[in-house]
Amino acid sequence: MRILLVEDDALLGDAIQTGLQQDMQATIDWARDTATARISLAPGHEYQAVLLDIGLPDASGLQVLSHLRDRYDATPVLIVTARDQVSERIAGLDAGADDYVVKPFQLDELSARLRAVIRRSQQAVTPQLQIRDIVIEPARRQVYRAGRLVSLSEHEYRTLLALLESRGRTLAREHLEDAVYGNHGTIESNTVAVYIHQLRRKLGNDLIQTVHGSGYRIDVLGNGD
Repeated sequence: MRILLVEDDALLGDAIQTGLQQDMQATIDWARDTATARISLAPGHEYQAVLLDIGLPDASGLQVLSHLRDRYDATPVLIVTARDQVSERIAGLDAGADDYVVKPFQLDELSARLRAVIRRSQQAVTPQLQIRDIVIEPARRQVYRAGRLVSLSEHEYRTLLALLESRGRTLAREHLEDAVYGNHGTIESNTVAVYIHQLRRKLGNDLIQTVHGSGYRIDVLGNGD
């Protein structure tokens, strides 16, 4: 088992790392800021859970959590923080955290909560998304066409998932931009069109229909433009 600890307090981080390695027989990697955490949690990481402090030196730990959930990474996240206001707990849970522990805490409680969120994640069944011969497995972020794995970029994947989850409805370009980029600055006006073109090339020209003046939609019946 491999767990990522994101904590800037040296004494507390060392105690958690040592204690969990002994108690859970796990490998505990330790990141001390959000920048390092995001690198450690790049797509394809092998962590079974994340212990995440909110008050980090370079940014809020919630940004790390949002970074994971924005790309549909369901790795369990247990927030560990000194902020005990109800509003703070709600913000963390709403952002996608699986549980919340307030400092100070007992190590055995932390271990128990960590085992619980990992157990729940392993028992959860993430349904496949499918249309015709195209299958998406969100838990593994993999896409297949006619049984063959298709390599998609992060932005192509997000575009496809947004369209497939909204099948039967037309998504405006602006909504797709939000799904792909969130609120991360201005992008080129033709960026979404480029991703649509790449998806058609890789998954079939008739998969995505252009609704002129409105946006794009998954063409369920296969009558693309």
